Amino acid sequence: MMNDSRTAIFDLNLPGLENELQAMDMPRFRAKQIFQWLFEKRASTFDAMSNISFADRARLAARFTIFTGEMVRRQQATDGTEKVLLRWPGGGLTETVMIPCDDDYTDESGRALVAHRRTACLSTQVGCPVGCAFCASGLLGFKANLTVGQVIEQAVRLTHQLEPQRRLTNIVFMGMGEPLANFEVTVAAVKMLMAPAAFGISGRKITVSTVGLPPQIRRLAEVGVPVTLAISLHAPNDELRRQIIPWAKAIAMDEIIAAGQHYFQTTGRELTLEYIMLDGLNTLGEHADQLAGIAKRLRANVNLIYYNEVPDLPFRRPSGNTMLAFQPQLRSRGVNVHVRQSRGRDIAAACGQLARQDTAQAAAIPATPLTL
Repeated sequence: MMNDSRTAIFDLNLPGLENELQAMDMPRFRAKQIFQWLFEKRASTFDAMSNISFADRARLAARFTIFTGEMVRRQQATDGTEKVLLRWPGGGLTETVMIPCDDDYTDESGRALVAHRRTACLSTQVGCPVGCAFCASGLLGFKANLTVGQVIEQAVRLTHQLEPQRRLTNIVFMGMGEPLANFEVTVAAVKMLMAPAAFGISGRKITVSTVGLPPQIRRLAEVGVPVTLAISLHAPNDELRRQIIPWAKAIAMDEIIAAGQHYFQTTGRELTLEYIMLDGLNTLGEHADQLAGIAKRLRANVNLIYYNEVPDLPFRRPSGNTMLAFQPQLRSRGVNVHVRQSRGRDIAAACGQLARQDTAQAAAIPATPLTL
């Protein structure tokens, strides 16, 4: 892709766009019209913005670009999960995933209704600096941080794949990269997703996942975005965690727990512990007891996740019987625990599988060291 000197419009929040338009001698109210076209009416060109004059549309197209990435591939799994591969200027590749869920439920009046959830799984980096031993996204190392506009563009691209009557209802920062290692961008993207003039998604329906960076967790508690914080724990003790998560060598579990407690005390938002089940490695009864102890200290919920296989890696997916033994052991200790479904496995869109199909292209881009 050729680099474009125009300003990426998704890098701008509403006040930022108002200021840009004012400098172009356009009225500030035009910014709300443009946002309505982009986020509500799903326009992909300025030409589609019919309540703006032809001359102004031409000026906007000369000044701003809507999409900076190229959509290389779109895939749909048998369970309805969709995955989009985007190539950014410079050649970096990221994948983003939309997970549909239509649940029956009964309201307070006893009426049977259907909740149409559409969850966007967003990436914050090209590659990943953490290098978890079981994860495809970190196999080729860290390439680059994404910009705010590139994170928002992923959500917009997924919105364009939805039926006209559907919208994104939930966001999880669980794609490629470590969100809190790209802290400012992640926070700015969350604010854009929450903004009424943009997506208008409640902070309570946005989850930011982290491998556990204590200083950044404490910062996140102070910035006023009421998101759910998910800590990718994956092991219940320091010794085992250091075997599978390289950054854990520099971060003790007690530091993560203390930062998590600060997050809960500051925001009032319960934390979630993400725990990928690696058969025979972290799935024993003693591990369940240790994990329960951490969850109780944090007053955290636990999501158990079946490992999704990655070729050439030695880890195995546990059996259903293993999960059925592990989950009740946590519940017996008073822990709120759920087994998360693996969605999109047949297109390598499930947890830990992103980017595994494009290793040759990704390897052509030099890795950049990024350490704690």
